Amino acid sequence: MDAGVANIYGRAALRVTERANAASALSADPKFRKYTQQVDKCLSTFESVHEWADFISFLTKLLKTLQSFTQFKEIPRKLLVGKRLAQCLNPALPTGVHQRALDVYSHVLSVLGPDGLQRDLQIWSSGLFPFFAYSATSVRPTLLNIYDKYYLPLQAALRPVMKAFILALLPGLEEENGEFFEKVLTILDQLSSTVSQAFFLQNIWLVLLTSPTSRGSAINYLSRRFPKLAEQADITPIIGRDVGLMIRAFATALEDDDILVRRGVLELLVQSFRLDSKAFTLAQPEDQELLMRAASGVVLRRDLSLNRRLYTWLLGPAEDSEAQVEYLKKHSLNLLQRTLLNEMLLDQSDVPDTRPYKIFISLLDKWELGTPLTKVLIVDSMKAVKQRARQSGAEAGVDLLMSANTLYEAIDPIALWRPLFAGIFDALTSHSADNEAIQMSRFVLNSFRAHDEEVARFHLPLIFMSLAELLRMTLADGSANFESSIAVPQCLLLMQDIFTHISSSSLARAIEGTIEGAGEMPADSGPLVRAMAVYGLERKVPMDVLDRHSAGVPFVEAFKDLSSISSTCAERLASPQDTSKTTADCLEVVTSLCKGMVKRIEERAKDVIAVSWDPKSWLRSMMLTLNQDLKYSIVDEVISSAVAFSQAKHMAPRPAIDNRAVLSKMVTILLHYLRPQYVPYHFRAVQLIWALEFGTCHHHLESILANSLTEFEHGQRLEAFEAFGVLWRLTDDSLLPGVRFKIPVMILLDSLRSDDVNLRRVGETWMRCCLKSYLRVVDPILYDLADPTIRRVAQTLEFNGRDVRGFLYERPFDLHRVHHLMITLLSVARFGGQGFTRMIRTTALRKAAQPGLLARAEAEPSSSLVPTMTPDNTQLQGTALDLLQTLVSRGDADLLTLENAEAAIISKLYASIHTDHLDLQNKLLHVLHSIIVTSSEARMQRMRRASEPSQSEDSGSLDSRRNGVIAPKVNPLLVQTLVDGVSRNSKRPLLQHWIDFILMTVPQSHTSPSLLVFPLSDCICRQLRSGLEDLVHASNAINEDQLQSNTTDAEFVALLNALERLVLIGLTKSETEPSEDDGAPQEKANVEPAGLLGLVSNVFSPEAPTLQEEQLTTRSPNYRCLEEAVHILYSTWILTSAASINQSETAISESYTLIFSRVRTRCKKVLERLFRVQSGEVLECLIECSRRSDDIIDAVTKANATYEIVDILSASAQTVVHMLCESISHRVLTSPERSRRLAVNTKLSESDVYAFLEDYLARLEGPIALQVWTRYLALAKEICSNVHLYKRQIFPTLKCYTILAEKITQTTAIEDRRMRKELQDIFTKLADPCILIAGRAFESNNWIRRGTKDSLGASDRAVTPLARVASEVALNEKPDSPVVLVDDSPKLLPGPDLIDQINSFLATKLLPDLRRFLLDPDRVLTLCTNIVYYVVSPAIRSKAKTLELDSVILNILTEMVKNPAAIKAWRSSITDAFNDNRFFNSTPLTGSHWRPLVRSLMDSDKAGLVELIGRITSVPSANIFANKEYEMLLRSLNLRRLSYVLFSGEKNQYMVPLPAIQEKLVDLLRSGTTAPVVLSEVYLCLRVLLCRLSSHNMTGLWPVVITELFRVFEQSMASPPPDGSDELVVLLSACKFLDLVLVLQTEEFQVHQWMFLTDTVDAVYRPEAWIPESIMDQLAEIIGDLPDVRGHKLEGLQDVEAQMAYHASLMRSPGVPANGTLSAPRQHSRRPLLGSVRSVESIKDLVPFFSHVSLFSYESVYSSVSVSVLSGAGGSSNVSAGGTVDWDAVEKTLMDEMFDGR
Repeated sequence: MDAGVANIYGRAALRVTERANAASALSADPKFRKYTQQVDKCLSTFESVHEWADFISFLTKLLKTLQSFTQFKEIPRKLLVGKRLAQCLNPALPTGVHQRALDVYSHVLSVLGPDGLQRDLQIWSSGLFPFFAYSATSVRPTLLNIYDKYYLPLQAALRPVMKAFILALLPGLEEENGEFFEKVLTILDQLSSTVSQAFFLQNIWLVLLTSPTSRGSAINYLSRRFPKLAEQADITPIIGRDVGLMIRAFATALEDDDILVRRGVLELLVQSFRLDSKAFTLAQPEDQELLMRAASGVVLRRDLSLNRRLYTWLLGPAEDSEAQVEYLKKHSLNLLQRTLLNEMLLDQSDVPDTRPYKIFISLLDKWELGTPLTKVLIVDSMKAVKQRARQSGAEAGVDLLMSANTLYEAIDPIALWRPLFAGIFDALTSHSADNEAIQMSRFVLNSFRAHDEEVARFHLPLIFMSLAELLRMTLADGSANFESSIAVPQCLLLMQDIFTHISSSSLARAIEGTIEGAGEMPADSGPLVRAMAVYGLERKVPMDVLDRHSAGVPFVEAFKDLSSISSTCAERLASPQDTSKTTADCLEVVTSLCKGMVKRIEERAKDVIAVSWDPKSWLRSMMLTLNQDLKYSIVDEVISSAVAFSQAKHMAPRPAIDNRAVLSKMVTILLHYLRPQYVPYHFRAVQLIWALEFGTCHHHLESILANSLTEFEHGQRLEAFEAFGVLWRLTDDSLLPGVRFKIPVMILLDSLRSDDVNLRRVGETWMRCCLKSYLRVVDPILYDLADPTIRRVAQTLEFNGRDVRGFLYERPFDLHRVHHLMITLLSVARFGGQGFTRMIRTTALRKAAQPGLLARAEAEPSSSLVPTMTPDNTQLQGTALDLLQTLVSRGDADLLTLENAEAAIISKLYASIHTDHLDLQNKLLHVLHSIIVTSSEARMQRMRRASEPSQSEDSGSLDSRRNGVIAPKVNPLLVQTLVDGVSRNSKRPLLQHWIDFILMTVPQSHTSPSLLVFPLSDCICRQLRSGLEDLVHASNAINEDQLQSNTTDAEFVALLNALERLVLIGLTKSETEPSEDDGAPQEKANVEPAGLLGLVSNVFSPEAPTLQEEQLTTRSPNYRCLEEAVHILYSTWILTSAASINQSETAISESYTLIFSRVRTRCKKVLERLFRVQSGEVLECLIECSRRSDDIIDAVTKANATYEIVDILSASAQTVVHMLCESISHRVLTSPERSRRLAVNTKLSESDVYAFLEDYLARLEGPIALQVWTRYLALAKEICSNVHLYKRQIFPTLKCYTILAEKITQTTAIEDRRMRKELQDIFTKLADPCILIAGRAFESNNWIRRGTKDSLGASDRAVTPLARVASEVALNEKPDSPVVLVDDSPKLLPGPDLIDQINSFLATKLLPDLRRFLLDPDRVLTLCTNIVYYVVSPAIRSKAKTLELDSVILNILTEMVKNPAAIKAWRSSITDAFNDNRFFNSTPLTGSHWRPLVRSLMDSDKAGLVELIGRITSVPSANIFANKEYEMLLRSLNLRRLSYVLFSGEKNQYMVPLPAIQEKLVDLLRSGTTAPVVLSEVYLCLRVLLCRLSSHNMTGLWPVVITELFRVFEQSMASPPPDGSDELVVLLSACKFLDLVLVLQTEEFQVHQWMFLTDTVDAVYRPEAWIPESIMDQLAEIIGDLPDVRGHKLEGLQDVEAQMAYHASLMRSPGVPANGTLSAPRQHSRRPLLGSVRSVESIKDLVPFFSHVSLFSYESVYSSVSVSVLSGAGGSSNVSAGGTVDWDAVEKTLMDEMFDGR
């Protein structure tokens, strides 16, 4: 602190000391003491005042007393006298009282004189200043006379009170024709002369900022006295150094709700603060924007008078339009553009603000203003829209895009497209990376609807064809580099967007005519020259562009340039030096555009359109690009474009593709993409091949395909076969492929007899997979093929530890001769299948199978003969296998021969698998199938013969014959062979053969399913998982350039077919055939079944527990197979659904859509088939799948898929609910009927079924819920029949019941009396036990609570501990009573404890919907009473130190108070809790939960608040034995309860008891014996009243409050309280009250504010020789000089100093805004400075508050003006008073102070 300031504060302290000395001197005078006694006696009569006549009597006595001692220039007890006089000026009193009080004021002020009045200005002005606003007309002359006679003579001494004095006088200027208008105006003029004009006007600005009700009067004064600033060079003498203060005052007034205020401010701007004035130009740019932002916002009011004045201010006073536009461009256009743009760009709110865009739209109504503004702002505004829309997201930016679309429709299109076209031109010609104009153009086209015909008819076609020429010109330039140019591909994408907005008629019609505001379009010139002329571009272009002549048809010009561009790109792409990806992308986009234009012309054109282009050259260039390294999408576009151009009927000339060389090039590349690794492109490639076929007149395609099958090398021929197979398979029969591709098909049929094994295998695969039918011819040539000269030796081979028998050829022989004998028959055998077998059986050949065929099939050449014999031997082996199959299928071989043949074939097949010898596997499988079928038939015939007894045989001999039948056995190598065959061939074409073999062979096998079916089922499931992963991986990588995926839909469907057949076979065999280990106990179990829960007909039977344990712990293999199948089907359904949803719009999306569709269709059929056979098990497996954790698929997707599957499988929801209820019943219910069937799926607990049922019921609609109601009601009744037995199931049953009942109540069925009664009865029976459980009234077994550790441990158990169960059953001595197995598994209630779950359910579901279920108020009351008794009351009656209830308990009470019928249940509990002395020891968070409860309590009990007020006593008890300290604490606690009740209520809710509350507070304040802790509670209650009452309702309290505040602060100045004293509590409470009043900025306090702090500009700009007059400044000086011996500060006060330092950083030089920037308005919301301070140890701790509060108040008003203007708020009290109040911080401060958490 410098010496001058120290001197000022020293003088202030000296003045306080002199006043104290003068008072001491007067008190020593006996006459003055008598004077004081007389005044005290008179003042004491005020306590007995009851009516207005008593007020006059009191004032008369007081006046007489004062007139009796006129010799003293001092008023005894002046503070109390001033308070009583202020109270007598209450507006509720009659005029006579007011007149008598003014007489007393006149006498007092005459006695005091100017010096005395200046000394005691705070005491006497507190009543006089607020009175003028509501004074009657009869007393106003007296009051004005007092102002004129006693206040104006003070002159410069009125400087501290200047703002309050102006506020007191301004109500006299409300009506210009008022009686006292001129008198008040004269007093204001005289008041202005006492200080400088600048200081007086600065107070006017502060009035405009802080007092909304006085703005109209202030505007009336300014309209008469405010000078014009246009001609003033130095404006400081007029408005002071801070122009920003005046601008903020005008800006705030322009946001007022009163239209007259806005009109007056605009009139002031037009008359005295024009945009060309020097005063405005000297203002800071931020201040200029602030005023412009507020002024431009008036157009949103849509008032003509406001708009007219705003236009005059922006356009100048001239009447000529040209002069107005010139004035706008010179003085206001840049500022307006900058203001609106900053408001658009600096908006950081979550929801974009549309205010600047609406202002922009409104300003367009004035063309002199809208046209220039559009030119400078439209592009930037669209950029701002794009930026904010991207930041805020789709939902939040809807309103913004709607406003921007309105703006787009309102402007002249050329104003937007002119700068955009110029930007696009510069981006392309300069080859720069700046493509902002292109991006903006795309954003405009894709975001806004273009209703203007001019845009679609003129601008877009012109820009489209000019961009085509511009791109052609750019590519013709040798310096253009695709690698570095971003603009070229972006411009092509822009052309695509433009093309979608151009109609077909606009494409084919020449662009003619002129556009207003555009340049003249030259005739017969090129598109680019036309566009440059229209949009006024002056750029250099090549001569060929200038010399170009055209008719201006967009299609002709654009197609010509785009075809040239495509040729250029194709030539660059064909050169080996160009490896640019950009070139390929450009070629793709350009050809797509050309194709789109041709299709558009073909749809609408009638005449042939001539295009100047060279189709031959274009086609030649396109053919250069077609190679296997090219991306498929480009191949697609090039070929489809060529086809479209060649077939165009309305374009000339056209390219001719009916050429062998051209077609060969295109078909060859398409056949390349029909290879197996390009599965995603197959469908589209086939479409293009047929398009080429239909686009030509000659059969070139047939010849090309034939050549591809014959003329290439061996490997290429195989690929050609595969490609032709894909073409054949994906071709529809309606296209007659056999007729059109006759030669290729015949070549393929010839390959069936080829000597090449690989080629023959491909041909067989082609016939089986692609032909879809078989040709079977039988040629009976089965003679004498055995040659004795052929010698073979046996050998043994080992694979994976298994020995396999075989033969070796020792020497060569004539294989061709042997093969020639069988070639005719084998040509048909290549097709295989049952058809060949049936036809063989119809022939006359009946020779038995010869053993030599097996040897030929097994024999291999020795190592020395391998090179020469292997190919022919393979053919011979194939022939031998075919012949062997033919002979075996006759059925003439005996069983022993068949078994030997079976072993040999299996061994050969096993060896071929592990040697990757694929050529014979198909034939081996056919032979093996025939052998197994024939063997099976032979065994069945033998069993039938054995089962037919003769007449001489008795039963004993029959049993012996049956036992003698050889049971069918499976070759031990067969299962492993089949599993390896499917697994190793999963990605090969032979997979279909293996699947066919399995599906045909397994049903013929009569062995146990566990030996053959189940291993194969597991293998199929593994292959399905592998294929599914491959499909999903490929679909996720669909956007890659080249995809490789070997999994096809045919392969996947084949595996699904196999899985379905295997599962059904396993289930059928398991149900019809007994298992091998079935015995006597099983038969006994069938007679006397046992239930899951242990209810058996004979509990003493020792076999029952043993059987039960076996069935529960061991799942049968057939059901494990079913479960695994359902799991893989479930995964397939979900993953194909998710992948199909994620498909993007690419060229290959159709392929994957087709694949997923077929897979899902087959998956659906399999599930339906399984569901028909085993409905309950399938449903339980689906539930188990949905409950499994999965990192790939989220829970929501799994749940939706599960319910989708269930809906597909089940015909109705009633069936599903029935099965779910049955599943629950079999698990939990104990009736004999339920125990007949055991729960098969032991992995699924009843809690999982309940959870699924709960979710399923939640998805049902009302009518459907009504259908399932009866079945679930039966389950609920069974549960309710024995609550103690089924207590674990009560809660989940209630949850499901609640969901179902909620839907039932929404239907008309609830009107049925019987149904309504049943619903209520069962609901009550289910809810009551749950409440008892929550209240721990049931026995606390281990099922109620279980820790997480136990839950995890129990969930991993695979076997239920049934040994302990058996012992419990044995202990039951009552055979007729049901036996319950106590299951310790926690699966029923995973996660939190059961009690917490029930309490949460009560709070979130049951109580909110209670009125829907229980229509009887008595039932509601009973239920709520139980909840309160068992759940709520124990928590409240706990012995804890604090009343810290769980949030769930509070939520229960919160929901309960919403039900009127439950008022008797909760009122006593809430009352007890509220009256508990621990109530305020909770945390503030808990206190916030109690607010609605206390409010409901007071609403329900009107006498409760009155009783609470009555318990607050202001007089201490007269009982001498009373504990004074406890009585004081009890009074303070009741006051806090009153504060909390008021705080919990709504605004102005407690107006009826308000007089009683005010009376209590006044009594406590005026009582001299009130303890400091009670006074602190009084100030807390006053702070709550400030927040919960409208400001005008506090009028009667202000005189008392102001006086008490003045007394507390003045006492602190005269005698500072010592450290740690109780007076510090009162002082801190008073400071907090003052702090809150300053934050709220209430208008009623504005006139008193000067008493406590400096509320003028002197708070910032201190004048010379300034002496502090406000109490806070004086306290800062006096207390600041006191020594501080502590050396530390409280934590809360450190926060205060931090806030002070922050606001000190906002101190600004004259004219600089306090906030420094306009970009962060939210940080200036006002909040209390002392909010975090709980206590102080010394008065020195409050020095930061005393010394900075004036500055803080001024700065908060100054800096928060930009907040109100930026937020666009209207004239609300908070905003108008200078910004916004942080109500959250205010209420948090009060809550933290009421609830200290101790």
